[in-house]
Amino acid sequence: MKGGEDGARDHNGELLPILSESATKMNYERLVNTPLPKFNKNYPGSPFFMEVGYFCLRRTWKNQFRTLEVTGIEKIPLDRGTMCSAWHTNGLIDPTSIFLTHPKKFVVGGRHDLVTRPILGFWARKFAVQPVVRKAELLRGGCSEEEANYLNGRSLLNLATGISHGFGCALFPEGTSHSESHLIRIKTGPFRTVLAAAAHAKASGTNSPALIPIGLHFRTRHLFRTDCWIEYGDPIQVSDDDLPEDLVQAVKNGEWMEPPSEVVVKLRDTIEEILSPMTPNRATFSEVYRDGVIAHVERKISGGPNLTWREEVLAVREMKNNPRPAEVQEVATKIGDALDEARLDARDINSKVDGLRGISPKGALVNLAKIIPMLVLLPTIILGMGLQMFGARLLGDDSDEGLDARTSYHLLFGMFGSMLWWPILATIVTITSVVFNKELDSALGFDWTVIIGTEMWHEVLAMISLWISMIILFWLSAVSFAKGWDAVSDSAKWARRRKINSQISPNLVKLRELLK
Repeated sequence: MKGGEDGARDHNGELLPILSESATKMNYERLVNTPLPKFNKNYPGSPFFMEVGYFCLRRTWKNQFRTLEVTGIEKIPLDRGTMCSAWHTNGLIDPTSIFLTHPKKFVVGGRHDLVTRPILGFWARKFAVQPVVRKAELLRGGCSEEEANYLNGRSLLNLATGISHGFGCALFPEGTSHSESHLIRIKTGPFRTVLAAAAHAKASGTNSPALIPIGLHFRTRHLFRTDCWIEYGDPIQVSDDDLPEDLVQAVKNGEWMEPPSEVVVKLRDTIEEILSPMTPNRATFSEVYRDGVIAHVERKISGGPNLTWREEVLAVREMKNNPRPAEVQEVATKIGDALDEARLDARDINSKVDGLRGISPKGALVNLAKIIPMLVLLPTIILGMGLQMFGARLLGDDSDEGLDARTSYHLLFGMFGSMLWWPILATIVTITSVVFNKELDSALGFDWTVIIGTEMWHEVLAMISLWISMIILFWLSAVSFAKGWDAVSDSAKWARRRKINSQISPNLVKLRELLK
């Protein structure tokens, strides 16, 4: 039985999240034997593998976005641990976006199958990821309640201890990645953890942690080269005044104990009130598209520059408290829905607000400059990235985890596929070049193996240089593909704009007159 088809509900009567096939497979013994984080060093996991992992993640993650803006980092206190709390709609992209923009290393907690999956599980264990059994797995019989309580208590205690030692942590209070346009019911796990961290900090004499609300804003979260704004909110200092002494002593002795429920609920409600406006906070995405259209049209009428993604998000947020007249909303809804159906958005409206944009000569030149390197490097793009792109599309588009997991496959195949395939491919190229050196010498007019010198170590150095050069070439090819994809995407959008321009123009003119 696939998760979600059994009608299982939690104690509040709400349907449990749909489980992927991976989430239904639980190896409790492997979970219990997961490596524990270390708190007496700068890295809770393996220093070497964490640095390699961060480096590779950053290279892959940045290529995911066309524009990327991060604000509020200066608000993060550096003299204490922090718990980051955000809504969760974009699979592994969400935690990665926090890890790579936060100034501290993280103690990590996550769904139990993160540490048992092939390849990903290896890296999760090197990062000392602490597995958590969700209610959805427990109530479907993945393990006994006693086992789940032990494992979760141990994991939350380790996360709390890491936070009290000054590390960062990110837990998503909704408990699952989803596709709604607003917060779903939030759970208490992050708040129990940070309160336990406050108790541990009190026992050890360190600074009490801060709780940081974060807005993760993606224009179209499941698309490659979308726009991203990461918004760090004002930190909330977690007080230890309401924590009982027996809780302080329990965590000091390495035992998990639940913080007082009334304190947990109060903190949860505070964060929910702050986080809600840091999401689209609408009943449907149609309302988001509607307000985005209004924001762009108002800016164009005023003659101001085009809205950035961050400015659009803020303008849509403002309209929650200051909605436009019903007639304006009705017309804007028709425009927004038509644009979304055509895989366009409010940026595609022209400056006169009487139709959709045509071809920009400047934009065409920029896109030409982007696509030429991609075409030049196309053979190495296919060689170095072909398998990864095929696997990411195949599994991402056919995932049983929902649309919100699509970019997780893009990230994983981009990172792990390259880490595994590029060295193998570079080795094959290097060995082949050595084997067919005479033929290459005839074709090139020189012997590449002695380009540095004729000694044996010179030849070895030449081979190493070729191997490294191939890795760099594959990386440059991946970057050129990402940039070139922007040009391909822009050309496709121009064709779609032409197709629906006549359909949308009358409503745009009407909206312009209503907003003047």
